[in-house]
Amino acid sequence: MDLENEVMELIANAGYARSLVFQAIRCAREDEDFTQAEQYMQEAQEALSGAHHVQTKLIEMDEGSGKIPVHLVMVHAQDHLMNAIMLMEMGREIIALHQKIAR
Repeated sequence: MDLENEVMELIANAGYARSLVFQAIRCAREDEDFTQAEQYMQEAQEALSGAHHVQTKLIEMDEGSGKIPVHLVMVHAQDHLMNAIMLMEMGREIIALHQKIAR
């Protein structure tokens, strides 16, 4: 396994998920198109699942024993993933609020 490519894949997937969630929120706020917002959220969840899959592979390789050296880019990747996970949860709540307001 090419560690650098795996970490970059994690960053790319998490960043893509984050972007999709913001698109979903904008779609709900500006257009009140909740169907499209949900589509963006589903795509974001798929990207987030891809990032999480890479993270799981890295954890399994490390086996909790420090086999994989931790570099700044790995910390950066984890930061992206955690932010994307939090934004997914917040995005769902924000879209739900926009739906409630639109009624």
